[in-house]
Amino acid sequence: MSEIVEQSLTTERMLTQLSSFFGLLALLLACIGLYGVMSYNVASRTNEIGIRMALGAQAVSVFRLIAGQGMMLVLIGVVMGAAAAFVLTRLIREMLFGVSPTDLVTFAVVAMLLPGVALGACFVPARRATRVDPMVALRYE
Repeated sequence: MSEIVEQSLTTERMLTQLSSFFGLLALLLACIGLYGVMSYNVASRTNEIGIRMALGAQAVSVFRLIAGQGMMLVLIGVVMGAAAAFVLTRLIREMLFGVSPTDLVTFAVVAMLLPGVALGACFVPARRATRVDPMVALRYE
């Protein structure tokens, strides 16, 4: 009997594994995309960052400025994505076993995981912005 149950759940397990893989792939692509956008933002604002540094801005404030802009994009995406996921859960209701479609623990874990990964993606461009030499940045254009 246990063998029959195992065989009947093979398709569901495969779909779950594929969904997990594509979810991780989407997270990786989002991280790479955010890194690219933030790197481009820092590169295009080198002159402005140099002026800020020349006028006395601390490296911590420049880091907060750049990382804060990236995190604002992520928080908007998390709120919109959570709202869309909450509405669309009725489409996957039949595929869930032992979990409610609007499981608050899952929503909370994802809402904490995404900003954590995004902070890692924003860290390198924000750190690069703090190392801008004001004299080089002013001569940049």
